[in-house]
Amino acid sequence: MRMSLPKTNSKQPSKPSVFDIIISVLAALFGVQSDKNRQRDFNHGNPVIYVAVGAVFVILFVLTLVLVVSWVVPSS
Repeated sequence: MRMSLPKTNSKQPSKPSVFDIIISVLAALFGVQSDKNRQRDFNHGNPVIYVAVGAVFVILFVLTLVLVVSWVVPSS
């Protein structure tokens, strides 16, 4: 006689993918991160990766602003 284990309905969140990390960082930069994603990031994510991706996006944002301002304001 074979006994089967009861199935659990609780689905454990998986480790965030690269796309999930990018979306989480962008949402956090705009201040619109959902609680579900925030919980996933804090429970299963590596903080070093989030800091690195955040730093890259902030640097890209600043460089974009510098380029736009230098394009709009003519140099004397």
